[in-house]
Amino acid sequence: MKNKLLCPRQSASDFMTPEETEKAGDFCKSYISFLNSVKTEREAVQKAIDMAQKEGFVPWKKGMKLKSGDKVYLSRRGKALILCTIGKKSLSEGISVIGCHVDSPRLDLKMKPLYEDSSMAFFDTHYYGNIKPYQWTGIPLALHGYIVREEGQEINIKIGEDASDTRFFIADLLPHLGGKQMRKPLKYAVPAESLDLLAGLRSSPGESGAESVKLNILKILYEQYGITEKDLISAELCAVPSFPASDLGLDRSMVGGYGQDDKVCVYTALSAFLSVKEPEYTACLVFADKEETGSFGIGGMQSSFFPGFISELTEAAGGGNCNEVFSNSLCISADVNTCWYPLYKESFDEHGDARLNHGVVLFRYWGRDGKENTNDADAQTVAAIIKILDKEKILWQTAEGGKVDEEISGTLSRFFANLNIPSVDMGAPLLSMHSPYEAAAKTDIYMTYRAFAAFFKRS
Repeated sequence: MKNKLLCPRQSASDFMTPEETEKAGDFCKSYISFLNSVKTEREAVQKAIDMAQKEGFVPWKKGMKLKSGDKVYLSRRGKALILCTIGKKSLSEGISVIGCHVDSPRLDLKMKPLYEDSSMAFFDTHYYGNIKPYQWTGIPLALHGYIVREEGQEINIKIGEDASDTRFFIADLLPHLGGKQMRKPLKYAVPAESLDLLAGLRSSPGESGAESVKLNILKILYEQYGITEKDLISAELCAVPSFPASDLGLDRSMVGGYGQDDKVCVYTALSAFLSVKEPEYTACLVFADKEETGSFGIGGMQSSFFPGFISELTEAAGGGNCNEVFSNSLCISADVNTCWYPLYKESFDEHGDARLNHGVVLFRYWGRDGKENTNDADAQTVAAIIKILDKEKILWQTAEGGKVDEEISGTLSRFFANLNIPSVDMGAPLLSMHSPYEAAAKTDIYMTYRAFAAFFKRS
């Protein structure tokens, strides 16, 4: 009777066999490699397309005739992506959707980023997403980006990832002179306008005086990439941590690295999606942009990108009512959740928060001030997901996301729910979220993959 009545929290160390733990470690080797190659949303989308094409996926074109087993994808300007495998059941019976966001907090370069001050050249930045500014000083940074030159040529830039590459950094105030700084509230200790990358010190050959150092940086950019200051106006350039993802902990039980919010859900969902060849329900994987800033923009979940595609897909598969497709569907908003950490007990809910090494996290809501801006998934949807997890013997747990009125966050589930798609949040617990270096347990990553695979295989 005790076992029937209780729903205890269970550690992966007790739940998983040594063989399963080894599988989790092997899975995370490829995950680490993925993390190191996709530090921006464009890089993640292109990597996903490359992986999907190897499995037979082709670009979606309006008017295509589709049948069970067909595989298509649609990219939105290289920053958002929808992958779809047509299932055995009619679309009117619903689809299986997993939605992730591919963007992560970073430092974007401003439209006119390059300036000179005191014979030093800087790249001016505007931070993207919710960060703690002080965490971005004194660490090695890489410059990633995409530039469309004036004549139309497209250029991808990545400086600071190879061992022989130069790096960038943001200087902090030395502690010997930092007395006033350290007495400020933490949020204001490093002003956002001080998060500028030191770009160089040398004057352009044969030049001196004002802006000679800036001119040298522009000269280097032109010689290496053929770009001018005017090209920087439209460019998407950002600074990200240059250190690689790796095993973490003496027991190698964790993965440490930048951008795991939400590349951990991107990789596990993509791997799960590609593993399912003939789903009963049409399987749809959505990678959305701009989640960290409210999901606006043409690649964000508040755009018509996803519903527009499903409308075209419904027509191509033989017609039908798109609203009927949505209402009969089931969606997982794949996103990370915070996890209990005993050194910050004052902010966490010890009884309700997720734990590292305790499995994939299922959470019904996450918002602010009385569940504002949350989906708050219905009981039927949550029960349906739990049934899938239990049937496949997947280790799972629940989460609150911190104490009441401590939490401030949101996920994609509310946008899917607004389309009349029953939706719930699920993903891996993450430590040190939104910092330049985040940590996740390998067992949790593996259970997240298994959970997503079981969802796409539902019948």
